[in-house]
Amino acid sequence: MVYLMQSGLQNVKSGSPDMMFDANSWKIRSIWDGVKLEVAGDSSPVVLHSFTQLDPDLPQLESSTQEIGEEVEEGAIYTITLRKVQVHQAASKGQRWLGVETEAALSLYETCKVRTIKAGTLEKLVEYLVSAFRGNDSTYVTIFLCTYRSFASTKQVLDLLLNRYAKLHHHSSAEGSRLTGDDRTELKNTISSILGAWLDQYSDDFWKPPEYGCLLQLISYLHLNFPGSDLERRACNLLAQFHQRQHRTPENEVLDHRACTFTMLEENGYEEERPDFLSFSQDVVAEQFTLLDAELFKKVVPYQCLGSTWSQRDKKGKEHLAPTIRATVTQFNNVTNCVISTCLSDKTLKPTQRAKILERWIEVARECRILKNFSSLRAILSALQCNSIHRLKKTWDEVSRENFRIFHELSEIFSDENNHSLSRELLIKEGTSKFATLEINPKRAQKRQQQQRELGVMQGTIPYLGTFLTDLVMMDTAMKDHLEGGLINFEKRKKGV
Repeated sequence: MVYLMQSGLQNVKSGSPDMMFDANSWKIRSIWDGVKLEVAGDSSPVVLHSFTQLDPDLPQLESSTQEIGEEVEEGAIYTITLRKVQVHQAASKGQRWLGVETEAALSLYETCKVRTIKAGTLEKLVEYLVSAFRGNDSTYVTIFLCTYRSFASTKQVLDLLLNRYAKLHHHSSAEGSRLTGDDRTELKNTISSILGAWLDQYSDDFWKPPEYGCLLQLISYLHLNFPGSDLERRACNLLAQFHQRQHRTPENEVLDHRACTFTMLEENGYEEERPDFLSFSQDVVAEQFTLLDAELFKKVVPYQCLGSTWSQRDKKGKEHLAPTIRATVTQFNNVTNCVISTCLSDKTLKPTQRAKILERWIEVARECRILKNFSSLRAILSALQCNSIHRLKKTWDEVSRENFRIFHELSEIFSDENNHSLSRELLIKEGTSKFATLEINPKRAQKRQQQQRELGVMQGTIPYLGTFLTDLVMMDTAMKDHLEGGLINFEKRKKGV
């Protein structure tokens, strides 16, 4: 630990660093471990590269943020943290303080007390949107817009937000009359940013056909307070899109594959109109699955994954919840049913013939792994591990040793050991790499990757959502929705996001 004395720097003589400070006449104050003192030489003074000064009455912080307690006021509970922040100070001022005339940089830090809302009434949570956006709680707006559906409706939040700041720009309220011109401009920009983020990221919140009451209310507010603005134009364009969407013939977003398109070719050719599964290469099947899965994954709305939303999907009247997640689950089930159907639909197959089908599906699973499609990979493996296929001992005995090894190695990815730690780690690794990192048949994987590089292809990753949906539901179940006094537990929403 390095200590500086508080009474000020006295004569700093070059070449005598041992005499810089007189401990008898200086009051010691602690400084962060990162303080660095250098003596450059006879002609250079001591240069202080970084300096952090803390209140001696407060405990030293081991990290840049430390929670120290809570504050309670009417309708809200706030978490209080100490946060180390850098003070942007001109170098010349620091040089004068140190008596240094060289261009040495000086970084000063100070400890600030930061309040973030932990729980509150709906009114307090909405009110905090503005102060959080303008203050230090930069993620609050994002988390609120992502999670508010679990404790309020779009109309409730919009009413509270617009009513509170309805005439603030026109001096019609006591609060508005206290604002200076700069304050009013800043507040106006803040409200505009919040509403703009809501429109851009969660436009479906305003999909309330045929009246579109919330969107019309917002357009009216924008016309009064932001006339001719880009935000007003975007809101009007959204209304026009909704009208077109309402009158457009609904299109099926997800293909119905409940009846598998593959079948085994009968000897008499009776089912010639349906393709023989073995006539398709594993590459083609895996690529088609990946194409379907990718389109669905790109349409996933993140907040629909939250436990507070997904856990309600089976309740009466909640059938409309989480449509993008339901679509991925439906596709997963379709792939699983397709695997089972091709393996078991023909009862006349001999074990050697059925083993060829299992081998082909193992090859398809391997191709899905190379394509980083963990959704269809898990679906295929789940089907091959189901009781009706797993118990076919004679068939599995006919599967080649190499394919059997690949099957077990792929299955290990989704082992439930240590809370599915392997699949989680692998997903993180694959999510940040351009291509799959494979130990299963690496030569084939390298060949595929080389072809993709030549074509300029960069692979994305399609995760298996089931593990994360389970995590989020369990978290939602474990934490209370409301704290004492009926306050909405916003800390729970933070953890979910």
